[in-house]
Order: sequence, then structure tokens, then C-alpha cells
Amino acid sequence: MPHPSSICLLRASAIGDVTHVVPLLRTLQQAWPQASLTWIVGKLERKLVGDLPGVEFVTFDKAAGWRGMRAVHTALRGRRFDALLQMQVAMRSNLLSLGIKADRRIGYDHARARDLHGLVINERIPARSGEHVLDAIGSFCEPMGLKQTGVRWDIPIPDEAHAWAAEQLPGDTPTLLVSPASSHALRNWRPERYAAVMDHAAARGWRVVLIGGPSAVERAMADAVLAACRHQPLDLTGRDTLKKLMAMFTRAQLLLSPDSGPMHMANSVGMRVLGLHAASNPDRSGPYSDRRWCVDKYDAAARQYLGKPASAIPWGSKIEKPGVMDLIGVDDVIDRYEAAARDMQLT
Repeated sequence: MPHPSSICLLRASAIGDVTHVVPLLRTLQQAWPQASLTWIVGKLERKLVGDLPGVEFVTFDKAAGWRGMRAVHTALRGRRFDALLQMQVAMRSNLLSLGIKADRRIGYDHARARDLHGLVINERIPARSGEHVLDAIGSFCEPMGLKQTGVRWDIPIPDEAHAWAAEQLPGDTPTLLVSPASSHALRNWRPERYAAVMDHAAARGWRVVLIGGPSAVERAMADAVLAACRHQPLDLTGRDTLKKLMAMFTRAQLLLSPDSGPMHMANSVGMRVLGLHAASNPDRSGPYSDRRWCVDKYDAAARQYLGKPASAIPWGSKIEKPGVMDLIGVDDVIDRYEAAARDMQLT
């Protein structure tokens, strides 16, 4: 089978999943350096990955609705790809893919397909259960005869972003970054519990920094955390960009976060992540490289809310129920914080 000379990747959102696509992109570039790669990506997500070398980016503004779809179709008018990797199963993405011409249309296996996904593809990735999301995305190269055997990100971080991060986090004081808000509200922990862990770290001599985006929801969460803190942290909520955030991840020692995009961004630069998991399974969607510092209450959540162990529910099930994150106690998180500090010899 000849190597494809043109490949279109369709994964527009979200930040974490877009981060998971980068190793697949690196695999394709290494195997077929002459192939042209086009990535249809979301407007926000492009700010993170849009400067990856050797890739053509086409922005999909999902907030623009049908107009956003037409803009993508217009940008690709008259073109036909050897392969389309349709890595997003939501109805909007399936509809978007209909305007992309490709000989091979590779999508998910039957178990992971939904929203009429099977109607817009003509090939499927191998059917596997128990995979991390990154590995599932990585398997999109397998129908083309490749295998993702290594995981490499190397997402560019501009010098000005590093300079900004150095101004905010000068010196070598051990630093805990806290990103308290997920885009899924039921994955979020209580503000007073974040504050208790942050106060513990501050009492241990760590610099504590509150981070987050500029949205009203994230500002409200940050304000609630700040109100509960005895030791006031540095509040950078809404002051960074995605690139500046990546630069901060290269300078700090530990990130405390629910299942969210920043968790995966931090992992991509090798940062330790203290992930909070009860609503989602860390083995599927936790920090890919190292989950030793995560708090895992997913099985407890399955037993309490679904009446069965996690091993008895479909892989990838979300348990986004009111109160599920309360299964994670402050002592659980402090235990993982202390374990990470010992591992870094910062005790």
C-alpha cells in the first residue's frame, strides 16, 4: 500500500484532546516526512498548537455554527486528501467532515462511535478497550500501516512566554500551581478544600499560585478559593495565555487540577500533576505519562453512584454526579502532595 501524500486530521477540541493529537502528528511526520499534513483545529486550541512546524492549520470556529463549517469547507474547496483522520465523534464534527473530500476516511471502532459517526467514515481503528485517550488517538495511524511506539510533544513555547513566566515565578522556590476549574462543573472540587491544600503547601514554604482562564466561571471559582485561603497565593487567574501557561509549567514543580486541559498541557512538558479523579477514570483521561500523584476515587464513585465497581461499567464512563468530587478528601490530596515532594526531595 503506497504511503499517503496528504493527510487531514480532524480534531477541533478540546485542549486536552488536542494535546493528545500531537504525538500522533509527530509519528506521522517521522514516518512520512514528505507527506503534507492539514489539521482542522478549534479557534482556541490553535493558540496552543498552531505554531507546530510542518503543519497546515485550518481553524474551525464552532461558536460560529454553520458559518464556521462553511469557512472550513471554503478553505479546503477543490482539494482531496489521501486520508482523513476523523478523530472526533460529536455530531457537529461528523457534519463538518462531510465537506472534506478524502479517499480513506478513518474513524473510531463501533464501540466508540456515536452521533452517526459510521456514516461519515469508511475505515475504523482497531477495537480496543482499556486504552488511554492518547493511545486511542495514536491508533489512527494503524489502518495506514504505522504504529505509534513513542510519545513526543515538543509543543513550541516562545521566548517571550518564558520571559513572562520567569517574571512571575522568579528564583527556584518550589512552586505549586493550582488550576481549580474544569469546563465540566461536576468535575470541580470544593473551593475550601483547594484552599486547605494550598495553605498546607504555603506553610511548608512553597510558593502557591492560582491559575485559570479569563471566563466568569473561572474568575468566580478563583475568588471563592481566595476567600477561603489563610495564606494568600499569587493570583494569576486570567492573566496568562496558553503559551504563557506552558512556560509556567516548565518552571513549577507540581500542578493541582481536576480532569482538565491544563492537566494534559502540564504533562506534555514533563510536569508532575496531582490530578483529582472521581467523575472520570484517570487510567483513561488522567495525565498520560505519570499518574502516581493523582487521587483516584473513580471506583468508589462507581460503587456509590452506579452500584457496581468500575471494572463492571463501560470503559470511559463519566460519573459526573452532584457531590461525586466530595469523595476526595483534603487528606487524600495532601498525601499525594507530600509523596510528590518526597520524590523531588523537597521535603
